[in-house]
Amino acid sequence: MTVEVNQSRDQYGKQAIQLQFTNVSGSDLTVEAAQLLSPMFADEIRWDPAGTALVLPPGQPKSVPVQLPAAECTGDAVPPDPPGRQATASALVTRPGQPTRQEIAVVAADPFRVLVRNNTELCFAAAVAAVADLALGTALESGSEGRTAVVRLTVSPKSPAGPAQSLTIGHVNGTTLLAEPPEHPWTRNITVSQGDPPSEWRLHIRPARCDPHAVAEDKVGTLLPLQVIVNGREGQLKIAAGDVLRGQLYDFVTKACSAEQ
Repeated sequence: MTVEVNQSRDQYGKQAIQLQFTNVSGSDLTVEAAQLLSPMFADEIRWDPAGTALVLPPGQPKSVPVQLPAAECTGDAVPPDPPGRQATASALVTRPGQPTRQEIAVVAADPFRVLVRNNTELCFAAAVAAVADLALGTALESGSEGRTAVVRLTVSPKSPAGPAQSLTIGHVNGTTLLAEPPEHPWTRNITVSQGDPPSEWRLHIRPARCDPHAVAEDKVGTLLPLQVIVNGREGQLKIAAGDVLRGQLYDFVTKACSAEQ
């Protein structure tokens, strides 16, 4: 059996990835449990079937979703590549006619550097969260003309434990679904320090696209990307809309695009 790490677009922002198993033997394998060990994460990445185990016919890849644990953060801007940080997968499997479970251990392939990317993003998010919590509000404010709306980005600084740390939100990027109206540019270059009072940004938005599949095929359009500098490192932090706001954003884009037709 081989194991490969991947991540679907709809798993972005959810701290989830996929494990893809491929049976390279000549008979069926049944995977009853599996785990991935990586030095880039604090605990094992586990897959336990909720009900039926995973049956793998020979040569047929199958993927299962798994949640990532907390990342191990070393302060490196980008974690070192394998072989020093290889991930090892192990699985409990059974074969037809052999009721005894067997453990198979292999080095997991990560051709798209999914583990490195997620470790980097999670560690950067942790550095930002040490200074302030950034979140999108739960309610969308529609513009009077119906073609624009307002989302609120709330900033809740933490209390300093020593010398106050700070971060700078350089700018907000658009998404595949949401864009900045020219008449209402988004705020730029805001510095936030521990101990500051809570604040709120009002971000006017318009649809970034109005093709028929804009909402139906959306995966990452409600993840708002912020360019942030913290601890001397610059990176992108994606703030996810909650379920209620995400539904409101989809409704807004649909209605605003209909009004333009």
